[in-house]
Amino acid sequence: MNHVLSTHLFVAHRLTSALLSRIEQAGIPAVEIFCARQHLDYRDKAQIAELGHWFRDSELKLHSLHSPMYTDEIWGRSGPHAVITITEPVKGLRLQMVDEIKRTLEIAETIPFRYLIQHIGVGGEEFDLRKFDAAFSALEELNLFARQRGVNILLENIPNGLSSAEKLVLFEELTHIGLNYVFDTGHANIGEGVEAAFQLMKGRIRSTHIHDNNGTEDSHLFPLLGAGGTIDWRKTMQLLRPGDGQYPLLLELKERPEFSNPLATVKDVFDRLEELGAEPGPEGAP
Repeated sequence: MNHVLSTHLFVAHRLTSALLSRIEQAGIPAVEIFCARQHLDYRDKAQIAELGHWFRDSELKLHSLHSPMYTDEIWGRSGPHAVITITEPVKGLRLQMVDEIKRTLEIAETIPFRYLIQHIGVGGEEFDLRKFDAAFSALEELNLFARQRGVNILLENIPNGLSSAEKLVLFEELTHIGLNYVFDTGHANIGEGVEAAFQLMKGRIRSTHIHDNNGTEDSHLFPLLGAGGTIDWRKTMQLLRPGDGQYPLLLELKERPEFSNPLATVKDVFDRLEELGAEPGPEGAP
């Protein structure tokens, strides 16, 4: 499978060409950039231009961007006004958030990328058909803007009442919007379970977010290393393996003090997961 690393691993640090060079030198061929303003300030034209120059001279590929979740630089701690959500029912406020997401899509004009990863709602948000209506209106506008820049929007399964795997399928059935998915193993583990969520989403999966947790907390643990993870990675990799080439193995991890050389640890995780994926399936199935 193709290997991609989300810069979520370094989201507390400013994204620089030096950091990208370290990722490239570690032998990782592609990245997903997490759009948090303390990391990648999508409003900062100078930062975007600097990274654009670097990517043009580099073999490292920009696979995708993760849409911003907050407008501030401190993970939304400045207050509720900083939250970006396409389920905002007030049209004027929702359009402001759509415009914020459009700023990230404009990055494709400087650094081409294939996918924008988008949430429907925020963690823990309850189901409401009116919120589906708001999300549909926002996504119609964003999808047109994205396609004009060669970008496809992928919807992510997250732990809330609007975008579990089951609800993403319902959203498609109700809206026929035609968007594909990014399959998040950690979020599935908190919700329906990895296998159940995968089976619901598999026809539209185009990318992944690979990380572990205890089934309750969205802790973005390194798979197969350290304590606390509960995902069966052998079974998960056997689910993912038949889609080889359809989507990448994309690690979305959280920085942890016990891994002093995180990029070397990332390479170790890729190797271990590939070994599990290469093992025969049940009863010798391919």
